[in-house]
Amino acid sequence: MRFSLTPKETSFYDMFAAAAENLVVGSKLLLELLGSDLSGRAEIVERMRAAEHAGDDTTHAVFHQLNSSFITPFDREDIYNLASSLDDIMDFMEEAVDLVVLYDIQTLPKGVEQQIEVLARAAELTAEAMPNLRSMSNLTEYWIEINRLENQADQIHRKLLAHLFSGQYEAIEVLKLKQVVDVLEEAADAFEHVANTVETIAVKES
Repeated sequence: MRFSLTPKETSFYDMFAAAAENLVVGSKLLLELLGSDLSGRAEIVERMRAAEHAGDDTTHAVFHQLNSSFITPFDREDIYNLASSLDDIMDFMEEAVDLVVLYDIQTLPKGVEQQIEVLARAAELTAEAMPNLRSMSNLTEYWIEINRLENQADQIHRKLLAHLFSGQYEAIEVLKLKQVVDVLEEAADAFEHVANTVETIAVKES
């Protein structure tokens, strides 16, 4: 049996897993938004806001633990970057829902559904990957697939922008819709930041 003279704080793993599971909640709320009528959107906003607050609480807990732990499971900077990037994703998801309601957007362009489906898949993969940080196993396929999804999200985003600027929409509507699709693109980018951080951690620990 192996013993360690400097036991490492392991609660970070649980908090990262919780943050990732919360992203699955957020992505499901985005999918609900697509199928909701105008009267149901306010409730979705409130539930997304609650999820975003839960994400903030987890992020603050990570930072508090980071400041109070003498020994950490991996580099402090990587812990900070991972927690921040996970939090960024939820912030972008919440912002997208909020903008749709605040701008009173009646109908979202078809490509937005594809954007959100990519985010939902990325959230599932991230939630599956976080528990594997304990053993640093089965992570390579995760970051490769997230990178592929981010490239797919880029293509969807570019097509959406071309559609928005095609002349089918009034100028003010273009501005509203562009903000929404841009924020969803930022969420996809943030998923890649999480995956890149996980890859950095895995390389350092190998």
